[in-house]
Amino acid sequence: MNDFTQFAGKKILITGGVGFIGSALARKLVDLNAKITLVDSLIPQYGGNLFNIHDIKDQVTLNITDVRDPHAIAYLVQGQDFLFNLAGQTSHLDSMVDPQTDLNINASAQLSILEACRKHNPDITIVFASTRQLYGKPQYLPVDENHSIHPVDVNGINKLAGEWYHLLYNDIYHIRSCALRLTNTYGPGMRVKDARQTFLGIWIRKLIEGQPIQVFGDGSQLRDFNYVDDVVEALLLSAIHPRADGEIFNLGSSEYINLNDLAALMVKIFQAGSYELIPFPPERKKIDIGDYYSDYRKIHQALDWQPKISLKKGLENTIEYYRQNHHQYWEVEA
Repeated sequence: MNDFTQFAGKKILITGGVGFIGSALARKLVDLNAKITLVDSLIPQYGGNLFNIHDIKDQVTLNITDVRDPHAIAYLVQGQDFLFNLAGQTSHLDSMVDPQTDLNINASAQLSILEACRKHNPDITIVFASTRQLYGKPQYLPVDENHSIHPVDVNGINKLAGEWYHLLYNDIYHIRSCALRLTNTYGPGMRVKDARQTFLGIWIRKLIEGQPIQVFGDGSQLRDFNYVDDVVEALLLSAIHPRADGEIFNLGSSEYINLNDLAALMVKIFQAGSYELIPFPPERKKIDIGDYYSDYRKIHQALDWQPKISLKKGLENTIEYYRQNHHQYWEVEA
């Protein structure tokens, strides 16, 4: 059990704070008696959902602001001790359909945020949520941080730029920053009405609506997953540990599974439903990365982080959450 008491009384800014990971992080920081400001645009096609903070809304400050507004961000970073920079455009498909918006959110806005910190709060500590997508199709497994970078979509390129801006500002301006390359994060609060955040979301929706889960291709693709509580712990450790400064860390799991077996496990947990194999939609096939699972030894050795929640337990928690609260996340069709 890690001791995070040093967050008590600290001023903390979370971009994407009403989204999936941001709200889970906020809930943990409320328990730690931090002073939390959430920034979220609440734009419908992104992950923000006010129900995600319904139980802590009186214990946090919510600022409905777009990270692309440099004037608002310049004001909001002032006086903050920590910035968990989680806001982003996460849909790989959307990034190909509308690359300029992806560039504006995942790259240009990140540079504006860092400039605001340099000018108004250079003592802040920043943890940036990056993605494993920037590795592209793995040349070897598990993928470690030394793996070559070869994004297969616009999202990966822009997230890479955002990540490297943070490392540059750490190295040149000594603004303590690090980046976590997240793999498939899942849990209560994730976007489930479509596949913009993770395919697991739309799978859960189909289970609850009594439709078959659709598995693209032959279902043999391997993936690893992190339950959101484990990701929150990694974010907190990275914020307080000097060994994280200027570093890139993979998250991931030694428990990986092919998509056929994953779908079967979810049907078993739900005790109803089915799954079917369907051909890859052409636009998705072009940006599919094949098998992927991470080598997370670097963060384990540096910060003593490793996932604690098993995939089965995490899926049980997640499916039960949406069984109870699905009406808060999408309108169930009659």
